[in-house]
Amino acid sequence: MTGTLFGLGIGPGDPELITLKALNILKRVPVIAYMAADEGESFARSIAAPHLPGGQAEICVRTRMVAGNSPANETYDAYAEEIAVHLQNGQDVAVLCEGDPFFFGSFMYFFMRLAERFPVEVVPGVTSLTACAAEASFPLSSRNDILTVLPAPLPEDELERRLLDTDAAVIMKVGRHREKVIRVLEKLNLADNARYVERATLPEAKVCAVSDLERTEGPYFSMILVQKRGEPWK
Repeated sequence: MTGTLFGLGIGPGDPELITLKALNILKRVPVIAYMAADEGESFARSIAAPHLPGGQAEICVRTRMVAGNSPANETYDAYAEEIAVHLQNGQDVAVLCEGDPFFFGSFMYFFMRLAERFPVEVVPGVTSLTACAAEASFPLSSRNDILTVLPAPLPEDELERRLLDTDAAVIMKVGRHREKVIRVLEKLNLADNARYVERATLPEAKVCAVSDLERTEGPYFSMILVQKRGEPWK
């Protein structure tokens, strides 16, 4: 009998935001895997660390943060086969996923490589989107509002077009694109209806109005929330 591959959503950063289901799986699986940059610690593992029972085998999936699919595809190919060895030996493997496994999550790349060969269970988690809204006390949408999720790396004209065609928006991966996003929001007269959030749910979390935001590069874990009506209950 083969093992089961679990995609565990472990939330946006606060270790207490892991679900009971993910926690129970995390404590019993013999093998865990998690993403990390080519240097430094894994953010996903740091979230789960207070809950780890110890004694588990660990697979640190190190990837270079570069544009394009290569060498990422080669990295996922190699680590997928490493995970497959454990599954073939009957060991369950839990891949720790920041936020939710299927919301901009790297787990999907293991899913596509392994789901046809092994049992897979995906456990949803608290997303960065909802965590940022809660951190900022900024409800996003109501009634028939259309909510659009936009990656900040999009070209400036594309961001502008998408913002014009929605009621509310979440602009993700702001980081080094912060100045461009601010420029678009100001052009559309939306800056006063937007909030900036970085490192939501962590002790060092920051929330501010876009008008108070410096136009310098920010951290990767940052987001801008936009609600055209300002207050969605109106």
